Amino acid sequence: MSIEVLLVEDSPGDVRLTREAFREANSRVRLHVAYDGFEAMAFLRHEGVHVDAPRPDFILLDLNLPKMDGREVLAHIKKDESLKTIPTIILSISQSEKDIVKSYQAHANCYLSKPVQLDEFESVVRSINDFWLTKAKLTQRRLDG
Repeated sequence: MSIEVLLVEDSPGDVRLTREAFREANSRVRLHVAYDGFEAMAFLRHEGVHVDAPRPDFILLDLNLPKMDGREVLAHIKKDESLKTIPTIILSISQSEKDIVKSYQAHANCYLSKPVQLDEFESVVRSINDFWLTKAKLTQRRLDG
């Protein structure tokens, strides 16, 4: 059974690195990419070209995105009854205490700093895989009522 992961990231280089790191860490991961906040919300709400998009098992969300930034995306996800149970992991270059606090206040499930070194980046993706896909119990479907 595949594991559906939505990566919301505008950097093609980081998308490529994440894809490669997950390919090595867990072949069951199907990585879907949204390059901005509007596309992420369209994917999650099954709008437009994303009408057949799967429900992600979890979301990796960058904060600094074009059109709608990650903070707004997180707020939309956590206010939406059908989306708020999807674990949302902030993966950002920002190490600002303000960003970390605001992310947790907005109900992010985890905040990880995105490393710039390739081996450290791969290590972070392996740790995401080890925790979120091995140890944590994830919901497969939203609960109605």
